[in-house]
Amino acid sequence: MILIADSGATKADWRLVKADGSIQQAQTAGISPFYQTNTQIAEALRNQLLPHLPQETVQQVFFYGTGCSTEANVAIVTQGFQAVFPEAHVLVEHDTLAAARALCGHQPGIACILGTGSNACLYDGTHIAQSTMNLGFFLGDEGSGAVMGRQLVVAFLHQEMPQHLSDKFARRFPEVNRETVLENTHRNPFPSRYFAQFSKFVFDHLADPFCYQLAYDGFQIFLKRYINTLPDAQTYKVHFVGSVAFYYSNVLLQACQDLGLRAGNVMESPIAGLTLYHIG
Repeated sequence: MILIADSGATKADWRLVKADGSIQQAQTAGISPFYQTNTQIAEALRNQLLPHLPQETVQQVFFYGTGCSTEANVAIVTQGFQAVFPEAHVLVEHDTLAAARALCGHQPGIACILGTGSNACLYDGTHIAQSTMNLGFFLGDEGSGAVMGRQLVVAFLHQEMPQHLSDKFARRFPEVNRETVLENTHRNPFPSRYFAQFSKFVFDHLADPFCYQLAYDGFQIFLKRYINTLPDAQTYKVHFVGSVAFYYSNVLLQACQDLGLRAGNVMESPIAGLTLYHIG
């Protein structure tokens, strides 16, 4: 059996390819070496993934995940999987390669991730030719759901939000105040997940100029900082994957057009394309 996974900070999508060629799917919480040790990753796999697996030996694992761009982080994830699947060959890659393979196939292009976090790369049809510098949630992730949610919360706490939106936000999230926000920012794990939950408020009120502008400005910053700085960016199609890209596609495509970029595919998840890549 082959396990194929694409994982962000919030969730991981799995495809289980059995010996007879049939495919089973599963979903778990996200796996991130930024916030989990190899022991914690192994525990998460046992508790969340193993109950979904049939009684077959896992022979190969192809895991694409956020943060898996350094040797140290790849080692953390690899060790976590090897503890649970000791007989399997485990290959851990960064989620930008997953996006590129799913979005571009074997054609060159620019592949972007806009979900809980954000990232982008220039893909030559086989390999990542150039990656942008991702500084993570606290210093980067522009255009992502986590940063969008964080900006919304900050605007609420500083009373910069229009009153009619502020009243709706307070009714929907009565627990949000300075103390709970700081607790979730500095003490609790996965701050990006915490803030990403608020981005749905932006989507639900996208017809309001304040929310539209918040989303549009975030996409503009992402495109200017990470796409326009790539060599010959205007000559390639720019493809997007992730929940934010998918659900905010109208705003995102407008931001691309305004910067003279050629938008290509927009997908909610790369897992289907990755599965075809590995079994095709």
